[in-house]
Amino acid sequence: MTSTASNFARLLSELFDGIARRAHAYEPSLRTLLVVIVIAGAMYGAAMGGWRVFEGERWKLVLFGAMKSPLLIMATTAVVLPGFFVLNTVAGLRDDFRDALRAILVGQAGLTIALASLAPVTQFVYLTGVTHRFAILTNAAMFTVAAIVAQLVMLRWYRRLIARNRTHLVMLLAWLGMYAFVGMQMGWMLRPFIGHPKMVPTFFREGALTNAYVVIAKLIFG
Repeated sequence: MTSTASNFARLLSELFDGIARRAHAYEPSLRTLLVVIVIAGAMYGAAMGGWRVFEGERWKLVLFGAMKSPLLIMATTAVVLPGFFVLNTVAGLRDDFRDALRAILVGQAGLTIALASLAPVTQFVYLTGVTHRFAILTNAAMFTVAAIVAQLVMLRWYRRLIARNRTHLVMLLAWLGMYAFVGMQMGWMLRPFIGHPKMVPTFFREGALTNAYVVIAKLIFG
């Protein structure tokens, strides 16, 4: 436990301190990165589910959010990873895949750490008595900020690979596109995260296996 806590602290420092001077001075283990993703992701998930937490059984959404937020990130990664591995193999980059995987998980850890740091902001907004729609927009804004941080962190760790072979830049762009595509559908399947005030809090909403893109298309085109 002491070693894990030490690695956690060192990872935080490496992600957000001395970006230029100490890049890659510390190589976090894959296990440490997964621990960071689970803990930090759960922290923001709990905060996200805390809208109108004292009304009825809405407190359940805090627990559900703490479980589903890291699940969303890790499940999306697990779905995209096999295809990403095949692309790297076909492109002749298989020998670098472990380093690529580390860079991806560092980016995911950066995402969850950024989200956890924004959890107090989300809670403060909730305390002002915002509507359900504004609560959704608030979380969308938090995820946007955290996603930008994650991309910057991952790009920094990917620079070594790109320096070895420019094809890694293409693979990085492929990862971002695949992850965004799968992540939107995964988030739709795992809803609700905030919960509608007129619906009973549940872990999964009815119709979880419907297609998010079909719903979006219907909203746009009627």
